[in-house]
Amino acid sequence: MAKLSVEVVTGERVVYQEDDVDMVVAPGADGALGILPRHAPLISLLSLGEMRVIKGGQEQSLAVFGGFIEVAQNRVRVLADTAERAEEIDLARAEEARRRAEARLSRQRADIDLVRAELALRRSLIRLRVGQRRRGRAPTPPPQDLGG
Repeated sequence: MAKLSVEVVTGERVVYQEDDVDMVVAPGADGALGILPRHAPLISLLSLGEMRVIKGGQEQSLAVFGGFIEVAQNRVRVLADTAERAEEIDLARAEEARRRAEARLSRQRADIDLVRAELALRRSLIRLRVGQRRRGRAPTPPPQDLGG
């Protein structure tokens, strides 16, 4: 049976590399992308979100923040702006980032960059969800509506 070869890289490093993968679920720009062996060739933008890699009944999660995904000949290559494995996420730091972003958004002052604050909130919530899932805690619920 065919399997996938998966590689996730950023400008700084190889974040994840694995062979014999059964499935990849990635946050595409237009929704989740489910990739199985023999998937049709594909190039797509990535959104902010959780990428899941399933191999032998085990699942690994990564937080990815933008970039591209390429699928061809049972190879999945992710060129991410930023990516972190679940075990690399500092939950205390992500929680503090969430609190800071929520505080900035609640102030609603003219000198606050709302887009930047919303992006910081989304990134912190993704990190918390991915990191908490790895550690067996209930994930932080997603934000209500922060736009694209």
